[in-house]
Amino acid sequence: MRTQRDITLTALAEATGISKSTLSRLESGGRRPSLELLLPIAVALQVPVDELIGTLRVADPRVHTSPRRVDGRTVLPLTRHPGPLQAFKLTIPATQTEPRLVTHDGYEWLYVMSGRLRLRLAEHDLVLGPGEAAEFDTRVPHWFGSAGGGPVEILSLFGRQGERMHVRARSRR
Repeated sequence: MRTQRDITLTALAEATGISKSTLSRLESGGRRPSLELLLPIAVALQVPVDELIGTLRVADPRVHTSPRRVDGRTVLPLTRHPGPLQAFKLTIPATQTEPRLVTHDGYEWLYVMSGRLRLRLAEHDLVLGPGEAAEFDTRVPHWFGSAGGGPVEILSLFGRQGERMHVRARSRR
């Protein structure tokens, strides 16, 4: 903005009381701007502070993805980009298949939205209903599916690096 207006560093330094070296470092990114520095610059250039800092435009926050079928389940990604933490909505049909326990790196958090979810986790065989949640290290042998009587809808947060989630799984006695 300074160069577009044909203002020298010396002239801006005189108008603001800020040293030329500080102004140069601000322009090159070598120094972080503070309000104490931005206010006199905005006054000297006769612009709002917002124009100096370039407020961020907020893009449409909605996630537009398409569901896919995986092993008879409908999987809807709820996160836009691959990253350390992924969110999914799963719809699992009421088929009665024999649980096949698997292991892999990561950490999973499940929340039952509707239906009844059967979760096999090592020696635990649990049934979770709507509003219940579980979390577990996916290196532990596990399987989950419908507990029968209809499909189950769940939200799943999955972290490949084994991030800890917010809710701890508890087995029923």
